[in-house]
Amino acid sequence: MEQLRLNAYHIMWLFVFFDLPVTTKKQIKAATGFRKNLIKDGFTMMQYSVYIRHCASRESAEVHVKRVRRFVPEKGQVSILSITDKQYGNIVNFIGRKEKEMGSAPAQLELF
Repeated sequence: MEQLRLNAYHIMWLFVFFDLPVTTKKQIKAATGFRKNLIKDGFTMMQYSVYIRHCASRESAEVHVKRVRRFVPEKGQVSILSITDKQYGNIVNFIGRKEKEMGSAPAQLELF
């Protein structure tokens, strides 16, 4: 049986982009709940309305996409983008005018 080794083309990153209304108390509560659910599911904030998550495989990414679908509030826009670790490595970030290197992927535990 051929063992599938983790590499930059199998590891995935999920990006969740959202624009949620926050004009009423109910909408604020829904938006806050959405962000809290993203954090509980392992997402970290990249920018104010952009959260990212590392996934060990495409299957894992699909599981998290399904979870995010359940979190989506009644109103507003939510978009999800999945990219490979190789593509993620090509992102160029700037803090002010200084280029900032992307953080590395979490360490992967390999058994056997």
